Amino acid sequence: MLKSIAAGATVLTLLAGAAVYAQQPAAGPDIGRRQQIRADDRAAFLDARVAALHAGLRLTPDQEKTWPAFEQAYRDVAAGRRDPANGPRVEQVDPVQRAQRAADVLAARSAALKRYADAAAPLYQSLDENQKRRFGILSRVERPRFHQFALWRGERDGRDDFRPLR
Repeated sequence: MLKSIAAGATVLTLLAGAAVYAQQPAAGPDIGRRQQIRADDRAAFLDARVAALHAGLRLTPDQEKTWPAFEQAYRDVAAGRRDPANGPRVEQVDPVQRAQRAADVLAARSAALKRYADAAAPLYQSLDENQKRRFGILSRVERPRFHQFALWRGERDGRDDFRPLR
C-alpha cells in the first residue's frame, strides 16, 4: 500500500513538473528583445549620475570653480557614447564608407575624451585622497565591461582561453 502511494505521488510530481515547464510565456511584441531605454530616460539617468558625483565629492568652494567645465565635458562624452548616429548602419555595405565613418566617429570620440581629460585634470588635482577614491568610483564615463562577466555565466564568446579580468 505504501509503495503504491509513493509511486502515485512520484508520477503526480513528474506530470505536474512537466506541465509547468511546458507552459509558454505570454506572447507579445517585446518577447525576446532587450528593453530599449528611451532618450528621456537616458537624460534622467545622466542627470542622476552627475548629481551623485557632485554630491559624493563634497567639493569645497575652491573646487566648485572647476566643476562647470568638468560637468559639461562629462555630459559631452556621455552624449557622444549614446548618439544614435554612432550606431551601426545597415544600408552601408561599402567597406570604404564604413571605414571612413568609423574614423569620423573615432575622431569625434577622441576629441570629446580629450576635452573631458582637460576639464577633469584641474578638478582631480584639487581633490584630496578620499575625494579621489570617490571620483574613481562615481565618475565612470565608459560603460562597465559586462562582457568580461560572460565567463561567470558559462559563456565563452567562442574563445578557448580564459583572459583575466582587468
